[in-house]
Amino acid sequence: MSSYPSKLTALIEDFQSITDRTERAEALIEIADRFPGVRVPGHIAQKPYPEENHVTFCESDAYVWAIDNPDGTVKFYFDVLNPQGLSAMAMSVVLDEAYSNQPLDYAAALDTELVFKLFGREISMGKGQGLMGIVAMVRDAAQKRLRKPE
Repeated sequence: MSSYPSKLTALIEDFQSITDRTERAEALIEIADRFPGVRVPGHIAQKPYPEENHVTFCESDAYVWAIDNPDGTVKFYFDVLNPQGLSAMAMSVVLDEAYSNQPLDYAAALDTELVFKLFGREISMGKGQGLMGIVAMVRDAAQKRLRKPE
């Protein structure tokens, strides 16, 4: 788990200790409640959003933006158009809190296994694909920036 920032490592450990599905769902809902803090502001993007920011296969109609900071880090923003998309909202909050304004190497090393560590192996295929798509967009944005010639 050392490839994750310490805050995310602690969250993963907490979630792996939760064996009750209802308790896990309640914890994810609590995280999703913080979603307004990561929602893309109007000065970054307005609806209809560009297709390049759309997460393919996400049933909750999620979007991801990576905005460059002057210090070489990135601020991630998200939107989830389905008001019932609590899992996508929770994943967005987790990714923002762990990877925004951090060294790009962290986000570039992300793997989609994070979805199962937080949501469990019993997650539906459709939901899992969408959440993995959100993770992949964050990872890919960081990798793209690391590959750019200076």
